[in-house]
Formats: sequence, C-alpha cells, structure tokens
Amino acid sequence: MRNSTSVEESIDTLAHRYLDRFRGGRLQAGLTEFVVFGLKQAWACVFGAALLAVIIGARLWYPADAGLARNDFLTLAAVVIQVLMIAFKLETLRELRVIVLFHVVGTVMELFKTDVGSWAYEAEGVLRIGAVPLFSGFMYAAVGSYMVRVFRLFDLRFDRYPRRWITALVAAAIYVNFFSHHYIFDVRWVLLAAVVLVYGRCVMHFRVFRRRFRMPILVSFLLVALFIWFAENIGTWSRAWLYPNQLEGWQAVSIDKLLAWFLLMIISVVLVAWVYKPEPLDATQTADDAQTADATHIRRGHPDMGVTTRAE
Repeated sequence: MRNSTSVEESIDTLAHRYLDRFRGGRLQAGLTEFVVFGLKQAWACVFGAALLAVIIGARLWYPADAGLARNDFLTLAAVVIQVLMIAFKLETLRELRVIVLFHVVGTVMELFKTDVGSWAYEAEGVLRIGAVPLFSGFMYAAVGSYMVRVFRLFDLRFDRYPRRWITALVAAAIYVNFFSHHYIFDVRWVLLAAVVLVYGRCVMHFRVFRRRFRMPILVSFLLVALFIWFAENIGTWSRAWLYPNQLEGWQAVSIDKLLAWFLLMIISVVLVAWVYKPEPLDATQTADDAQTADATHIRRGHPDMGVTTRAE
C-alpha cells in the first residue's frame, strides 16, 4: 500500500472503529465499503472541488467593481489552495510533480485553443498570458491531482496493462490532434478506436477498504470523463470561460465534448503512469486483502471465526 496522508489514514481508521463497535452482517460490511468509497472519491477530488467552489462563489458574490479583477482573484485563490495542500501535507511532493506537468500541458493547449476561438475568457486582469488567465492551468492541474490521488488511495493494480511506450504514442497522437484538427482532418474517431484496441483487454483492480473490486479500465475512463463534463457545465455557467454558442446566453456544454474529455483521460493516465508505474495484481496482494478482511471479522467477534462476541 502506497503512503497515505493523515486524512486518508483517518478514513480507514474510522471505518475500522465503526465495524469494531457495531456487529453486522454482509449488508453492513457492504455499506461500509460504499461509504468509504464515497469518502475517498471526495477526498481525491478535494483540489478540484475547492477550485470549483471558488469559481461558483466568484460568480455569485464577487463585486463587479472590485479593484482586483475576478480572474486574478481566481488565480490567487488557486495558488493559495495549492500552497495549503502542500503545507498541511494533504498532498505529497511526488504528486505535485504530476500536477505541475498537467498545468504546463493544459496551459499550452489553452493558449492555442483561445487563439483559434474554441472558447474564450473575459479579457480582464494582469495574471494572464495573452487571453488566457493563469487560473485555467489549475483546472487541468485539478484533473491531475484527482488522477494521482485515486491511483494511490485505491492502490490501483492492472491486468494486461498495455506497454507504456505504446500508450505514450497514443497519448502523443491525441495531444497533437487537439491542435492539428483545426488545419487538417480530425482523426479523433480513429484515435478512439486506437484507445479501445490498446486498452480494451485491460482490467483495473482497486481496493476500497477491506475488499478489492475490478472494472474494465475503459469504463473508468468514461466515468471520469462524464464527471469532468458535469464540472465543465458548472464552470461555464459560472462564466469562468465560455464556448462560442454560450456567448449570447448559457446553455449546456455539448455532449460531443465528452469524447474530447475521454481522449484527454488517456493523456492524463500516461502522465500519471510516469510517477506510479502500473503494476499487476499478484497472489501476495490477494492474500493480504483476505487477511485484512479476516482480521476485521476477528475484531468484530464474528461467530464464524470462533471468537466470543462482545456483549451489546
């Protein structure tokens, strides 16, 4: 199990204490796994959630006549969030490396996409590069933060993970296509087929609390892309940025953007794989999970284990 922060250790500790105190059956154990899954997912999203909360708050309450431009306020707020995450050891320096890389990759894309008119920001403030406010890079960093934290929180392991040099080639082609499709043929559907071909046989194993679960990795890509699409709708509603069809009035982001986010997930996964090398699930880890489950049964005094049940 990879190193955990104090908050992450607290989640598992509280779950153990709950099962120690209250005797229950499979239903209770299943509900505990579900709650722990929700808490860990929420914790993995903490950087992005905090940034999104600031964006919404600025949309609702930031004064129109403030001396500090709203975009500059958002940039400073994003920097403060990142500093606090590191200062209170809620994020590791190893994770910060990937987040900075996401920031750079995202900002380069933002500079190009705003220049060709794919989307636009309000032209205000001084903390920007051209038409791109610096807080935009933090939105990509939020995706990176989520990815590296999920990788560690759920101790991800993989069956039939493709060779990393192959995934890197696919990711590079996807990134180039985000730029080149404005001038030549858009090959995103070809790239989607390549992703399915490369990752189609890969299965992801993840441990929530005591148990491991499995999921086709393509399904996980789609679920994360869908989540980001929902967040993008909130961001455009807050007028943090706008697509051309939203300039005259807000409307939901096109579902076509879901494909773009799905392909972006491949770039994200490849970047994270540079920090956490994808590893297979071996028999030792499976045995360790079983021992963890048995130990919890013993602490609860499960009658099947031949242990005297604690008086209620």
